[in-house]
Amino acid sequence: MAAFAHLKLGQRIPGGAHSVSCSLPTMRDVRGYEEKDPETMRALSSGYPRFVVHPFARRLTEHLLASDHGLRGRELWLVPSGRATTRLTAHLGTAGDARPFSRDGLHGVSHPVSPELSARAKTYLQNTGGFLSSREAEDHLVRLGLLPAAQTEALFAGDPAAHVHAQLRAALPEATDADVFLAPSGMNAVWAAFRAAAALQSARGRTVWLQLGWLYLDTIAILQRFTGAPGNHIHVRDPLDLRGIENVLGTLGARVAGVIAEVPTNPLIQTPDLPALGELCRRHGALLIVDPSIASIHNVNVLTHADLVVASLTKYAASEGDLTAGLVAVNPAGRDAAALREAVPAELEPVYPRDLSRLAAQIGDTREVLAKIHANTARVAAFLESHPAVREVRWARQPSCAANFQRIARASDATGGVITFTLHRRGALETFYDHLRLPKGPSFGMKTTLVCPFMYLAHYDLVTTPAGLTELAASGVDPDLLRLCCGTEPAEDVIGALAEAFEAAR
Repeated sequence: MAAFAHLKLGQRIPGGAHSVSCSLPTMRDVRGYEEKDPETMRALSSGYPRFVVHPFARRLTEHLLASDHGLRGRELWLVPSGRATTRLTAHLGTAGDARPFSRDGLHGVSHPVSPELSARAKTYLQNTGGFLSSREAEDHLVRLGLLPAAQTEALFAGDPAAHVHAQLRAALPEATDADVFLAPSGMNAVWAAFRAAAALQSARGRTVWLQLGWLYLDTIAILQRFTGAPGNHIHVRDPLDLRGIENVLGTLGARVAGVIAEVPTNPLIQTPDLPALGELCRRHGALLIVDPSIASIHNVNVLTHADLVVASLTKYAASEGDLTAGLVAVNPAGRDAAALREAVPAELEPVYPRDLSRLAAQIGDTREVLAKIHANTARVAAFLESHPAVREVRWARQPSCAANFQRIARASDATGGVITFTLHRRGALETFYDHLRLPKGPSFGMKTTLVCPFMYLAHYDLVTTPAGLTELAASGVDPDLLRLCCGTEPAEDVIGALAEAFEAAR
């Protein structure tokens, strides 16, 4: 009997009410999700929290719309704070008749029913990590008598913030608690770091931002939408081309505000020469924001080379896969450390207390979880590299940038769990994916192994248009790339599931 079983469409992964992933078991389901096919959407009970409004939040919103006469005939978006309300209201603008909402500790923004306004609001909240926590929605439903009780789960008994900070000190030994700020998601951390750095540099006349390589979609979106003008966002396609980066910095001179780099990148798993990059940025007066989420801050030493480090604690730290969280760390040795310490928290949303308690209950397991993931990742990567059906394998130790990763790795076996790979035979993706018995859905960095056709989920507009395919090709991104993140299950079970799918796709 196979160690993994196929999960039905829409099944929560790993399975609890607050799971951050959900099953998309076939390529037809993936396309149906992206195209919002009614049959597919009816089967989805939840999804990744920044893309799919959680059922608890939807139910709470429906209750408020029905019970508040001032909301009749309007749409309502619930957000974590009054600050988020103010910003979303401003983003939608007075012409959209956006109105702030506040009641019984809940915050939100309402607007007339409009597909255009709805899309603008949802995209903004997705980009900035501004949706209401599912646990906060659940607690309000209990308060209102719409749920009998919150689900039972292990929570930290002591001071969760102090415990989380204590665990993070081991990963960020250069920083004190005053340098590390928690966020409700990794994306909110990226947004806050960018906003704080951009405001500081804009006052100096520096407005240009460099994107190094292909980054996560919402990080790209922030640079495209919030740098002020198209010329203020420059995509340096090859993050390994240090000379090319230096030429761009030298050409733009005092116009450069900052550089955003993922270490490694998502999904090509490219690691730039971070010490050299940090030195370049300091020499040219650019602030460097580094995101090591793919590998985990526990695996790589990045803060000494950056001005700001942002990371998703949804990955690896929250290894049960049932909450989102993030962090921003200020390099205390950076020239703008004092100003950034003051600016960053003013941009962040609050972490809901029960989410923080749940994170504190899990974060102590991070090193043990990573040890298992590292062992599995090396074995699975070796299997994929030797398989004749596989065209290309990318992971932290890939030859093109293994030396760069080693420069910042905290241990010889540190890798993180992410492997991306492509198949030799064009057209084999659908058969391979549909037959693969591994859990299939978004996210990574949990005890549960996950695989997904990443570009279809992250950039469906690009993989389905000629112009988009040209853009991907220019950056060396294969639209059929698969992203696999190893969990803590036995490596031989993961390899067995892959081998079975390869055989089906021959």
